[in-house]
Amino acid sequence: MGESLALTLPEIILTVGAIVLMLAAAFAGDRHARTITWAAIGVLALAAAWVPGIATAGGVAFDGLFVADSFAAFAKVLVYIAAAAALVAANGWFGRAGDYRAEYPVLILLSSIGMGMMVSAGDLLTLYVGLELQSLAAYVLASFQRTDNRSAEAGLKYFVLGALASGILLYGVSLLYGFTGSTLFGDVSVALQNDGVSTGELFGIVFVLAGIAFKVSAVPFHMWTPDVYEGAPTPVTAFFASAPKVAAMALLTRVAIEGMGPATFEWRQIVIFMALASTILGGVAAIGQPNIKRLLAYSSINNVGFALIGLAAANREGVSAILFYMAVYVAMTVGSFLIVLRMRDEAGEPVETIASLSGLSRTNKPLAAAMAIFMFSLAGIPPLFGFWPKFLVFDAAVRADLTWLAAVGIVTSAISAFYYLKIVKTMYFDEPAPAYGPTADVPQTILIAAAALFVSPLGYLAIPLIQPLADNAASALF
Repeated sequence: MGESLALTLPEIILTVGAIVLMLAAAFAGDRHARTITWAAIGVLALAAAWVPGIATAGGVAFDGLFVADSFAAFAKVLVYIAAAAALVAANGWFGRAGDYRAEYPVLILLSSIGMGMMVSAGDLLTLYVGLELQSLAAYVLASFQRTDNRSAEAGLKYFVLGALASGILLYGVSLLYGFTGSTLFGDVSVALQNDGVSTGELFGIVFVLAGIAFKVSAVPFHMWTPDVYEGAPTPVTAFFASAPKVAAMALLTRVAIEGMGPATFEWRQIVIFMALASTILGGVAAIGQPNIKRLLAYSSINNVGFALIGLAAANREGVSAILFYMAVYVAMTVGSFLIVLRMRDEAGEPVETIASLSGLSRTNKPLAAAMAIFMFSLAGIPPLFGFWPKFLVFDAAVRADLTWLAAVGIVTSAISAFYYLKIVKTMYFDEPAPAYGPTADVPQTILIAAAALFVSPLGYLAIPLIQPLADNAASALF
């Protein structure tokens, strides 16, 4: 029991931190919300500091229910970084509206605990518990701004569709348990290897993949994404687009490779369909969007499609490419949403139209330059760093004899580049719109600058650091 608890130390740190900060929120009230937020960032940093040491030791906790390996460690660090960025974003955004509550950082911590369980799941039941813990906190976060009808609507939509996805996932888990006799990933894999894939097991695989696909917002389970991203408070949207996306993609990868490895032929067809549909719809549907948050929602769907190409490869290179992709994706996405946070009129009210970016290069040169870097990087245009992870997933697909899939991905990448370049054109070539109101949030400015530098050509200097970590993490699944 002691060894098992030691392997789950990051989750224990987050749990204790969340409980203590919840009590602090109850007694201190909302006037100390910012102090509690910085304390939550400290808790996330402390949890992240313990992750590498636990990954080095490695091991399986609670008789296989929880796995502490380098794959989980890589994903957890990314999740904690994205969660901390969402807390920094919220600290400056909610202030003007006067509705920032001390419960916000506690909900982020609780969601992070669920995501940690997701990426370390070694059993279908652990998977489900982690997913639900993350989701329950997310439903509240989506409707956090209670005075805004759009936020309440976003929370309701997310809850109803999330409940449907949870039911689908649970039905798939029950089918796999019924036909394989176990919920442990290793035992399910052995059953699929020894007995072949029966019709019942195939249905179980389909339902489990469908339930997880909802969390990564892959087509055709993407329907909630544009509405929830638009309606939720912008810092919450930044959180949804980064941390849960990383956790769900890591979970999907572990389930597919570890739990369903012998059924690769069967699940690969499903993943290829989701990858193609996501890249195509994410590239085409965003073209006519007038709202920047909806456009970034379709951008998120598009990027998930590219990551799924790496999963379709079903090899070590593909998994490594997914992890590298998600690391760069977090920086690009969080940076983009931090720019959206700066889009406020003189009265301090949020402005979300793409038209409001017109002529930004003449009214706020640094902000326009940072946004241009993020857009070029999301489009995968060299020499921006966003090009490299796309190259890695396409290379992995070619190595797996899926050259045609890589070719389609390249074509859809060119389509999606249109709307990214459209934003750059709007900022640099259109007549200036009314200037945004002044903002003096230093932590946000530092985050924007750091993310822009990371996804600029300077990011290539980080390859010798990130690539070995991603390769080592991918090896843990094979």
